[in-house]
Amino acid sequence: MAPPQSRAADTPRHVAVIMDGNGRWAARRAMPRHLGHRAGAKSVRAIVEGCARRGIEALTLFAFSSENWGRPAEEVERLMELFVEAMDREVDELDRNHIRLRFIGDLGTLKPQILERIRLAELRTSGNARMSLYVALSYGGRWDIVQAARKLAARTASGETPVSAIDEAAFAAELALGDAPDPDLFIRTGGEQRISNFLLWNLAYTELYFCDCLWPDFDDAELERALRHFAQRQRRFGLTGEQVAGV
Repeated sequence: MAPPQSRAADTPRHVAVIMDGNGRWAARRAMPRHLGHRAGAKSVRAIVEGCARRGIEALTLFAFSSENWGRPAEEVERLMELFVEAMDREVDELDRNHIRLRFIGDLGTLKPQILERIRLAELRTSGNARMSLYVALSYGGRWDIVQAARKLAARTASGETPVSAIDEAAFAAELALGDAPDPDLFIRTGGEQRISNFLLWNLAYTELYFCDCLWPDFDDAELERALRHFAQRQRRFGLTGEQVAGV
């Protein structure tokens, strides 16, 4: 992996990605769907390398949603096998390049052997600080909000946290990405223009970028296009353009 650059002022701190289009990529080539997912794994490495090289602090990839459990059992099994293969293959490279690997989602739905691999991978990379790579696995935005609410409700019921102390910051701290800045840029490949229950709270002021490129074709040049789009945006957060510009 190339050495990091310093992050430019118009480069996002945190990028979140829905990696869509693996199945359609395979179908267009008369290939089984699982081969599309395997091809997409190469794009994961490209975007991880591209973000780390540009000094981006955090990258969150939507690998498997809570709704994806409803897919055909054979496809789900193949996806989990591919996930384990990719994790085992890439964790050494991530560690060498000082990238911390974290998993977010309803991980209790996973098989024990997968959970053990996740635990070991997180432990192996826990001291790294170049970039944080969050992998959303069995994740849903509504689930995330509910689990945060349950944590706060339990602490309120026990008397640990008074109701008056619950504000947006306290709530956000209990979300799966509670230790990360909110994404500045959201990318979705594959031509669909929706966020599909991904990071519902965290994307409140995120710049959205949709492209027709199917995920296995997403490379560093496509990432650069998304980053150029972001650099052209004026992020106002409810203010006027004149206020942001200091006019």
